[in-house]
Amino acid sequence: MVIKNGANMARYKHGDSFSTDSYKYISKPGLSKKVIKEISAIKNEPKWMLEKRLQAYEIFKSKPMPSWGVDLSELNFDQIRYYLRPTDHQVSSWQDVPPEVKATFDRLGIPEAEQKILAGVTTQLDSEVIYGSLKNVWAKYGVEFLSMDEGLAKHADLVKEYFGKVVPAGDNKFSALNTAVWSGGSFVYVPPGVDVKLPLQAYFRINAKSSGQFERTLIIVDEGAKIHYIEGCTAPQFSSSSLHSGVIEIFVKKGARCQYTTVQNWYKNIYNLVTQRAFVEEEAEMIWADFNMGSKKTMKYPGFVLAGKGAKGEVLSMSLAGSGQHQDTGAKAIHLAPHTSSTIVSKSISKDGGRASYRGLVSVGPKAHHSKNTVVCDALLLDPQSRSDTYPVDKVFNSQVEVQHEATISKIGDDQLFYLMSRGITQKTARKMIVNGFIEDLVRKLPLEYAVEMNDLIDHEMEGGIG
Repeated sequence: MVIKNGANMARYKHGDSFSTDSYKYISKPGLSKKVIKEISAIKNEPKWMLEKRLQAYEIFKSKPMPSWGVDLSELNFDQIRYYLRPTDHQVSSWQDVPPEVKATFDRLGIPEAEQKILAGVTTQLDSEVIYGSLKNVWAKYGVEFLSMDEGLAKHADLVKEYFGKVVPAGDNKFSALNTAVWSGGSFVYVPPGVDVKLPLQAYFRINAKSSGQFERTLIIVDEGAKIHYIEGCTAPQFSSSSLHSGVIEIFVKKGARCQYTTVQNWYKNIYNLVTQRAFVEEEAEMIWADFNMGSKKTMKYPGFVLAGKGAKGEVLSMSLAGSGQHQDTGAKAIHLAPHTSSTIVSKSISKDGGRASYRGLVSVGPKAHHSKNTVVCDALLLDPQSRSDTYPVDKVFNSQVEVQHEATISKIGDDQLFYLMSRGITQKTARKMIVNGFIEDLVRKLPLEYAVEMNDLIDHEMEGGIG
């Protein structure tokens, strides 16, 4: 769960961190081959993974910083610590989690969520997954839900086959960085025909200041299988900035279905620069549900490659940008096969001078005849100082397709407020009601427990109650 309950909201206002004195390993600031070799050695990785890391490091050094999107001029790679190991090893019993770590995650409702509505859960603190479990009912069907490090040790052949296949190191500067220094993340495999009816959740927490978190997640949903994976993200308040740069690769086999939901509530000192992409085969379906409320700067464009006939993809994106924030989010839809369809629905809210941008790419290949794409971008500005931008790109190489794009920008109107206030509703409550109505169709895609907490997060963000 993202927050344990509404009563704990004030307590969670900025999040709590604890001392890193007990950490088993903390790398010095800055990135070098030495640091990369140390990470690989500590993890006892196969030689081919170290080679991938070192090749990616060279790509990272050769690629310039993006000249578009958010302003990254203040991001200093030399001040970041790239590997922090809180504990000696991952545990599967909550009672075995170190007390100071347990206290942090207890406040965030992890054990409670696991018992009530989750099929399995992992929690990552800084660079390592420190706790993971999967309910026996799913394990007996052959479902694998491991940390990525466990996945590499247990399923080296699968990892070697799929790692970097849909998000190669050379995709962008930050996918190269992640490939060089990745640690933690999830490995998920769902066997053919298995429908995991309860969500799996991974929870990512940055505890140390001036640090980086670089989880790597690989999800393989075999033919006819179904899975819903949810990730939550938080960090405490620090005066210095930290970097989160994850890579998520998903492979949805013939007739399978995957939903990947992100509820991001980083504190506003985090650079959130993430690459997420799925490879979708014949008659399969991929859904990205992406909710972004925290971080100082975000660049995130969940995407899919619709590679099989009749494949479907959907991106549901919501961002909330407050003072000092720039949320540059969107989606990428790549149609390679005929009769494929994609839908992108993006909603943004800007307040207190915040900036939200939609950046999207729709590419329909020459073989993707009779394919359809719909993009809907809606922006809500809550004051004159805030800003919203839309940067759509359509590349269509086939005349037998349907591609449509619509965008709207609106403000909370005086007539709306007057109507609600004339019925005894306060102005503050009226504004919340309008905002909640604006995003209601996206929040409905979440399980009920998460939808309730998502609305709580938005309500408190509207009040300035959450960092």
